[in-house]
Amino acid sequence: MSADSPVAVLRPGIALGAYPENVPRDAGQLDRMAERLVRRWRPLRKNLRPAQLRAFVELVDSEGAVLQLREHTFNELADELRQDLARSGLRDKLVARSFALVRAVAEEKLGLRHYDTQLMAGRILLEGALAEMETGEGKTLAATLPACTAALAGIPVHVVTANDYLVTRDAAAMGPVYRALGLTVGAITEKSTPDRRRTAYARSITYNTSKQLAFDYLRDRIAMGKRRGSVHLRVERLYNENASVDRLMMRGLCFAIIDEADSVLIDEARTPFIIANERDSKQLEEQCSQALRAAKLLDETRDYTVDISHGRVELTTSGQSVVAKVAHEVTANARTREALVEQALSALHLFHRDRDYLVRDDRIQIIDPNSGRVMEDRSWNLGLHQMIELKEGCPLTAPRDTLARLTFQRFFRRYLRMSGMTGTAREVQDELWSTYRLPVVPLPTHKSSRRQRLPDLFSAGAEEKRHAIVARAGEIHAIGRPVLIGTRSVAESEHISALLNEAGLQHKLLNARQDAAEARIVAEAGRAGQITVATNMAGRGTDISLGAEVIKLGGLHVIATEHNDARRLDRQLYGRCGRHGEPGSYEFFHCLDDEVLVRYWPSKLRRLLQSAKNSWLARIMLIRAIVFSQKRCERRHRNERRDLAIMQDQMDRLLSFSGRSE
Repeated sequence: MSADSPVAVLRPGIALGAYPENVPRDAGQLDRMAERLVRRWRPLRKNLRPAQLRAFVELVDSEGAVLQLREHTFNELADELRQDLARSGLRDKLVARSFALVRAVAEEKLGLRHYDTQLMAGRILLEGALAEMETGEGKTLAATLPACTAALAGIPVHVVTANDYLVTRDAAAMGPVYRALGLTVGAITEKSTPDRRRTAYARSITYNTSKQLAFDYLRDRIAMGKRRGSVHLRVERLYNENASVDRLMMRGLCFAIIDEADSVLIDEARTPFIIANERDSKQLEEQCSQALRAAKLLDETRDYTVDISHGRVELTTSGQSVVAKVAHEVTANARTREALVEQALSALHLFHRDRDYLVRDDRIQIIDPNSGRVMEDRSWNLGLHQMIELKEGCPLTAPRDTLARLTFQRFFRRYLRMSGMTGTAREVQDELWSTYRLPVVPLPTHKSSRRQRLPDLFSAGAEEKRHAIVARAGEIHAIGRPVLIGTRSVAESEHISALLNEAGLQHKLLNARQDAAEARIVAEAGRAGQITVATNMAGRGTDISLGAEVIKLGGLHVIATEHNDARRLDRQLYGRCGRHGEPGSYEFFHCLDDEVLVRYWPSKLRRLLQSAKNSWLARIMLIRAIVFSQKRCERRHRNERRDLAIMQDQMDRLLSFSGRSE
């Protein structure tokens, strides 16, 4: 779809009905074969090439000069532009005029003027592509350009970001720009009521998380039932006072701008969205209790194997015999009985408190390993959640029957136009294209980076590494520079926090337990001499502001306590320093007990590295082992996302006689 197309193809109206969306047709065998052949071919549209983007920036500058000569208010200019866009569509000259107007408004209302790279990013987003901007390049401000332009053309805009904190922050921060142009802005979080959601979706621009957006869409699908066509909805509205279209949350899936796109489209895409009803839990509670008791009687060396790298526990032949004897009361079906015992073993050996979940108010709350935040209202399936509740002594939640199910991949492909921006897309650009048809366009930085990587530091074990981290934080603190210590888990962050207290180093702690205080802790993290210990909550979407004194001292210093499963998450963490061309530095601490090595590197090779101790060869091998482990994990996660999408397609084909799965 070209940007020169009439705007009618992107907004609700006569052409697309009251609830427009891109409903994919079922692909035949020849279509799937062709898809596999062209999966890696990513043609770059002409107007996304560097020369065309630079020419567009010059056009914006010329339109801005014209606007300065006209004695009109922002609202008057916006009204005139609204009429032109509705009549002529998203043509280059009108888009450039809109960008120039938004830039002028932002400069007056926020004191911020869009850089050339942000203008390029805005053009890329309006084209339906993904702009890769380095961390700290102002993605939040860049999103206002396509959002305002599309909204002025009458297109409902959804700005999707990674969590509720960013939704609230960005909607409030950019609100003055939208209101100055006569546009309305809404924000939807976990706590929003149905009425507030409808009001927010009726606004020109709506900030939301992917989770809330997809669940609201599923609720709309349930409300519409089989009457999903545009004709059905219009006829129903004419002849029925209580038409389902008037009870819907959204106005369709027209245009999405996804901030932190790799987090939304890649990291979260291994978990489908499910709407379910609770059912009686008495039988399951008894079965889980008996399975958990049986699991504790099994011997790990003889009865079962634990595959940490794949997150899987399997009973051996000996274990199956033992389970048949000690757990025969669980259920009469042998395979179901063994599956429940394997889930109990998973709860005991693979899922750990303060790493994979929190226990808060007698409830199990799952922690997102990529963001470090609590995933509200999420639960593991197939009895695993109940097993963990029993293990921790929490009241059991009722099991649920699925009413509707939808994968990330299928949901976001239903937007008429989708775009995104992130600082870490190069590692997953093939998957973004093959899954979402989203080309990645890298952009230069506005200012040259002054971020400095210091040599990696190695320790023999985890405890020695923690003490070395505390000592290093003390050294940087003594200079007066702020320090950010990034950890992978809540437990590790609290362990390092305790050691800092023992050393007499004042600091702030940010993890899933302190999510309510996130804004305050982040705001103070750039102060002179401040030490902040944080999980991945501080690794995405946060901008740590530095004072002039701190910049003179060398800026923020980031200490990474260990590598994450994905290289992108490492880049997000150390991307907190050296932003906006400011100075900054970062360093990694390693040991052979790091989780990425324990999960994906054979124990024999780790012992071999241990015997080599601190030789230069051992250090090189350790770095190679970490890179190998991260690539192995990324490949496994990519296969999980692919398998999930394939399973959804197969389910739809198998159940086609009774309608789609969502």
